Amino acid sequence: MSEICTINDESLARAVEIIHDGGLVVIPTDTVYGVACDPRNIEAIRKVFAAKKRPKYKSLQVLLPSIESMEKLHLTLPVPLNRLAAMFMPGAFSPIAEAEDDCSLATVRRDPVSGRSTQGVRIPNSAVALRVLRATGPLAATSANRSGEESAQTVQEAKEALDDAVDLYLDGGATPGHVASTVVEADPHERDGIVILREGVIREPVIRKALTLNGGALGV
Repeated sequence: MSEICTINDESLARAVEIIHDGGLVVIPTDTVYGVACDPRNIEAIRKVFAAKKRPKYKSLQVLLPSIESMEKLHLTLPVPLNRLAAMFMPGAFSPIAEAEDDCSLATVRRDPVSGRSTQGVRIPNSAVALRVLRATGPLAATSANRSGEESAQTVQEAKEALDDAVDLYLDGGATPGHVASTVVEADPHERDGIVILREGVIREPVIRKALTLNGGALGV
């Protein structure tokens, strides 16, 4: 039976144990509730897809406690995403990072045509979420709801959607809304050198305006 717990030292220790053992934990973020697991454990990742009934072609983000975590995971942000990251991270901004050959994340997407390996990342702008991530380390995550349904704004909504498919629900109170983060990928052939894969909390005009500040879209 899964359980709902307030966030404290005891529940965080339990969350760390569950993640280490390949289980699933629901956590609050600055946008919506997410269901999370060890990003290096392929079996745990499969559990996330099964719990959500998520199509296999959709990838999982990796939530980070800090920008320094990217280097430790062997991830880098290409131009101009590095400039956008300086403006919008932490926050509801999910850039697509490039994964180096020695990146050990099981969530990395490898394009058989281009040979590129990529990974969506995010640093939540939430003290509660960052407290969880500092305890657990980086987590593979996606919204805590059935695929195609509305994202969960409360831990109760997440529990109703995923029930016992998740081992532990961490209650951090209601999130600001049901809208997820904005996902952006670098593409030199697209307008401003980027493509908006998903428009979320940060609207597209805000992203594109930010690229024109202090030197233009392709500055470093």
